Amino acid sequence: MLQSMTGFGSATVENTKISVTVEIKSLNSKFFDIYCRIPRTYSEREIEIRNILTQELERGKVEFMMNVVPKDESGAATVVNRPLIKAYFRDLQATANELGFEPGPTELLRMASMMPNAYNNDSLNEADAKAEWDLMKTAINQALTKCKEFRAQEGKNTAFKFEEYIQNISQLLSEVEAQDPKRIPVVRERIAKAVAEWSSSESFDKNRFEQELIYYVEKFDISEEKVRLKNHLEYFIAELKVASNGKKLNFIAQEIGREINTIGSKANDSVIQRLVVQMKDELEKIKEQTMNIV
Repeated sequence: MLQSMTGFGSATVENTKISVTVEIKSLNSKFFDIYCRIPRTYSEREIEIRNILTQELERGKVEFMMNVVPKDESGAATVVNRPLIKAYFRDLQATANELGFEPGPTELLRMASMMPNAYNNDSLNEADAKAEWDLMKTAINQALTKCKEFRAQEGKNTAFKFEEYIQNISQLLSEVEAQDPKRIPVVRERIAKAVAEWSSSESFDKNRFEQELIYYVEKFDISEEKVRLKNHLEYFIAELKVASNGKKLNFIAQEIGREINTIGSKANDSVIQRLVVQMKDELEKIKEQTMNIV
């Protein structure tokens, strides 16, 4: 089943000390990009979190947010480093006075609280640290499950669209096949006229004539292109039934486009040209959608 790169999932889990909320949002992207926003207290866990996301989501632009809220004072792993913030505050105030302006105390406090080491992280014992990380992983996995379910549903909807577009191209190909025999008399008349002119000329070259005839036959014949296009369309539908990926579907779409373009260039028929334009329109919709498949 197809997986879309568009997805969203959130989860909240808690124990007696903390509550963990995780949100995961993914969008389509050519590469796999992760934007991680987690409390600074748990920054050492970012690499592990990124590894989990990479393994589970594979591709796309992923925004990850984790918020940890203590349920009581015993669950707070971060405390304000008051002596250091006071020192920052006094130094910032003195600097402002030297520069000749009077800043507001609220702004000074905000700036001081953003300076390095403004908070102390209470170190947890090994058992408590493991319990916290296990709780976080539970929240992450639950959010991932919901995100992947969202992706699967989006992928299912996209697969229906793909089938619709492929069916439209198949119908247009049937019209091309119906029109193909009708253009033959026009081509035959053109060749016959050219033969009459060449044969009446003193410089008529039989060998050259045969070469030109073969050239025209090959130039106007679209039998092979019609067969290959039909095969590519069937292959695309077959890939929708298995766990295919967007890159492979895009490669097949490129092959479909190549056959459509060749039919358009060789047909030399206004009706078929209009049908080719319509096929190209349906194909562009397919290419656009493949960019959102994992």
